[in-house]
Amino acid sequence: MEPTTLGKPSFLRNIFGRVLLFGVLIIIVRFAYVVTLTGESCDIGNFCFFSLSDNFNLVIPGAGSGTSPATANKVVRSTMSEVQSRRDPYTTKEWVGAVRFYSSVFQDMISEGYISPRAKSLCAETPNGQDVFALKEIGVEDAIGISKKQSKPLVIKGEGHQMPFDDNTFDFVFVGGGALDRSPKPFDFASEIVRTLKPEGFAVVHAKAKDTYSFNSFLDLFDSCKLVKFHDIDGFDSSMPHIREYVLKKEVDTSVGRGLDEPGGILDNKCSVPGHKQELVRDAEPLIAEEPLKPWITLKRNIANIKYLTSLADISFKRRYVYVDVGARSYGSSIGSWFRKRYPKQNRTFEVYAIEADRAFHDEYKTKKGIKLLPYAAWVRNETLSFEINHDPGKEPDDKSGGRGMGRIQPANSLTGGQVNRIQGFAFAEWLKSTVTEKDFVVMKMDVEGTEFDLIPRLFETGAICLIDEIFLECHYNRWQRCCPGQRSMKYEKTYGQCLDLFNSLRESGVLVHQWW
Repeated sequence: MEPTTLGKPSFLRNIFGRVLLFGVLIIIVRFAYVVTLTGESCDIGNFCFFSLSDNFNLVIPGAGSGTSPATANKVVRSTMSEVQSRRDPYTTKEWVGAVRFYSSVFQDMISEGYISPRAKSLCAETPNGQDVFALKEIGVEDAIGISKKQSKPLVIKGEGHQMPFDDNTFDFVFVGGGALDRSPKPFDFASEIVRTLKPEGFAVVHAKAKDTYSFNSFLDLFDSCKLVKFHDIDGFDSSMPHIREYVLKKEVDTSVGRGLDEPGGILDNKCSVPGHKQELVRDAEPLIAEEPLKPWITLKRNIANIKYLTSLADISFKRRYVYVDVGARSYGSSIGSWFRKRYPKQNRTFEVYAIEADRAFHDEYKTKKGIKLLPYAAWVRNETLSFEINHDPGKEPDDKSGGRGMGRIQPANSLTGGQVNRIQGFAFAEWLKSTVTEKDFVVMKMDVEGTEFDLIPRLFETGAICLIDEIFLECHYNRWQRCCPGQRSMKYEKTYGQCLDLFNSLRESGVLVHQWW
């Protein structure tokens, strides 16, 4: 009897068939999970073994018999792409990291009583809505975000400086990601936060951890709110590695403030320069203690040593940005040649006021956009004055670029024979108080041919000095003349020592002043 030889191959075929069936089962289960449960397509890098070809013929219900296979395939691919685009942001590493960060922040807020699960909440200027998602995730269901570009369902269209909500709508308002720092209208943004926040509601703002100057400017934006706490925390990405978290509570009596909301808000014509401005003075460049033998060179070179306020502090949280050129002369004298080209503005747009009494320069400003000309002389009161122009030695009188000397206010009994005009002087300190507030960032250049010894004391008397953040002052004294070696100018009576006293008195009072030329 011959032995059977078919048993072993049959056994191997059975094992191979079972392994093959098991593999097919795994593929089917995996495909069903990817496409059915997660809602993703086979072309996003998951475990799939086939994709739709361009000539794949698929019948879509309701599409009609006239729909071509290519059109059907485009519809399928478009649908899958939409699903993918909706889901991808919610699964990226960046999204998950942001949600975890905000969840941690909001959980701390809940534990400290600033948010409740029933709080009607707003996240302002949130492009992707991770903070809104985090609120909902921890149980604050009534939360919505606004951004210039909506991202439904978490974020609707709206901007921080013009929110699409009624007054007293929210119990909690959150501003993350340094949105208030970047806002071109921080004052309006802050006003909208306060307007839409309910009395005794809380606002939390994440800003970049900064200096004392910006801290006080930030608080000035929220007059009707009380600062509950602030502290520095670590951020979750490189754009903001360090965050200063402010917690503010809206007061029931929103009229409570510092009395400085409107121009001229300084009471009793008195003020004291705050400590955060005095800190800047301590960091300023030293004054030139010895009288320079060649002042036209020394003072001009000194501009390289100047430590601008905007290089020492952040000016983001200001309502307006204003440059006042007192004694502007021509546009190119300082506005065009220095301020607009060289002054570090931190990407802020400044309103420019040019104060110039000499009529020879007035027509030039008619063609300059963004500049408001005040064709008068800055003075201590409103009155008609004598305005004398002495031409520079060795230059032609008609040469406006250099031959035309600086105009100056002169008493009637001290005129020296130059060209004299009758001009209108105006109360400069009072004008300044009616034009700007402490919420504004104000830079001033003053070159008034000796009248600084009248104007600076008047700024102190009226309290207007506290409205100025930074002054570039040219002090006029009987300096050595460039044209005539060994001779001093007879135009001015003051000495360099008196000018130095003026600069020192300003700095000792906490005013950031620089020696100008």
